[in-house]
Parts: sequence; structure tokens; C-alpha cells
Amino acid sequence: MIASVLKPSVTKLIHPIARGLLRLGLTPNGMTVVGTIATCVAALTLLPSGHLFLASWVITLTCLTDLLDGTMARIRATGATKWGSFLDSTLDRISDAAIFLGLAMYLNQQNDSLLSVVLVGLASGFMVSYIRAKAESLGVACTVGIAERTERLAIMLLGVGFAGLGISYVLAISQWLLAILGIITVGQRILVVRRATKDVKPTL
Repeated sequence: MIASVLKPSVTKLIHPIARGLLRLGLTPNGMTVVGTIATCVAALTLLPSGHLFLASWVITLTCLTDLLDGTMARIRATGATKWGSFLDSTLDRISDAAIFLGLAMYLNQQNDSLLSVVLVGLASGFMVSYIRAKAESLGVACTVGIAERTERLAIMLLGVGFAGLGISYVLAISQWLLAILGIITVGQRILVVRRATKDVKPTL
């Protein structure tokens, strides 16, 4: 939703940056790795130490590398290779985990009961990704869901940013929303796979 609306404009803006990085010798896959490392470092240092507002901005910037690597691949006219696609998807999960874990560490230090909700959001997010991967291994397209990764990250980072400004209830709203959206999406994807496979007879 958000991605489909904003991605073309953002991609146009970062096109010159992508060209510059390619001239420096950085590859699209290298950009993916650099972005993931930067996100993990920011999430696991700034969030646990309570620098929530700064963390929200830094992580937003590091997550933009997810657009940079794709733009770099298109400029090189290589497109998305199988390895590049696998690497990007895998490192996205690592980045997501680092953000959730960083926030969980902060909440644990505060003895905040919201920690359990964050863990549900983390678990449901990974289930969403796993179900899609497993479905595709069975030949079933399974991209349905009321909130894609971009929307989930936006909800997370907005909640963290507002909490950093002292508006803590926004963090609680965002984490409950992420947990609920994750659970609903898991259910949606299970139903998609069930409908796609229920009439398939087993092979002998």
C-alpha cells in the first residue's frame, strides 16, 4: 500500500545516489549487507539505551537501503538474481528481528508489560514470512496480507519515534496494532494455502 504509492517517487530521488555507489564499486548485494549491518547496529544500540527518537530516524534511513540495492541492480541491468533475491529476503528478516529485539530489550529494562505484545508481533511477523516461503515451495502464491513489510516498519518506527518524544501511548498502540495485524495476516495466508491445496490429490 504505502510502498506502491511512495516507492516510484523515492526511487527517482535515490537514483543518483545509486549511480554514485556503483561508481565507488559497491554492488547491490554489498549494499544489502551494509544496510542490514547498519540497521542491526542502530537497533541493538540506540533502542536498548533509550534513544528512541534518534533510533526511529536512523533506522528509517538505514532501511532505505532496501530501495537502493534494487535501484542499483536495475541500473546495472542485472535485475534481481536468485541469489540476490534470497539474500535480500533473508537479511530483511534479520533487520526486522534486530528492531523488535532492540525494543524488547528496552521494555525489559523498564519492566514494561508491553514486552509480551512486542514478542507476539515478532513471532507473528516471522510466521507471515515463513508461511509465504513454504507456500511458494508448494507452488502456491501467497502474498495476501493487510499490512506488508513497509507498512509494518512504518507503524513500528512511528510508535518508537513518538515514544522518544514522550508520547508513550503511541508506542503501545503501534505494538498492539502490529501484533493484531500479524495474527490476522497469518490466518489469511493459512486460508489461501488451504483453498489452493484442498482439491489437490496426493501423488503416488
